[in-house]
Amino acid sequence: MTKAEKTAVIEELKEKFAEAQYFYVTDSSTLTVAKVNELRGKLFEKGIEMRVVKNTLLRKALEAGDAEKGYEGLLNETSVFAGPTAILFTETGNAPAKVIKEFRKTNEKPLIKAAYIDTDVIVGDDQLEMLSTLKSKEDLVADVIMLLQSPVKNVLGSLQSGQNTLAGLLKALEERGEN
Repeated sequence: MTKAEKTAVIEELKEKFAEAQYFYVTDSSTLTVAKVNELRGKLFEKGIEMRVVKNTLLRKALEAGDAEKGYEGLLNETSVFAGPTAILFTETGNAPAKVIKEFRKTNEKPLIKAAYIDTDVIVGDDQLEMLSTLKSKEDLVADVIMLLQSPVKNVLGSLQSGQNTLAGLLKALEERGEN
């Protein structure tokens, strides 16, 4: 790879990192080509882009990235830059972890080296379970809406049941008066 090609890859990665709110750094070495293609297919179905990169180019792209993004946690972890590396770019924070968790029911890899979740860095494959249960922004908004609707539903339910009770009481009194 020439210096110009390396510079182009670094710039491309830098742009991807600038746009990405979520990405995972993984190790899929020892998987056969067929298994990697199977994994890529499962990731593609979920809208996740998998890209294999050299560790030195990854490091340089992260170092050149926006300081406000908080890549220091990744840059300080030497384990992230050891061995073969594949980056998973995603729009949903928990999607790659769910795909990896499902894929690893029949395979021992890919391993999660680190995950970047909206300025937070989560390091280690032991975090797979936690990452797979993260709620997406849409899930959190739905939970907040449900919490806001709950008191209103309770008040409306009480008013409606009270209305029925009052109507029943009036009807009973009316019937007593007729007898």
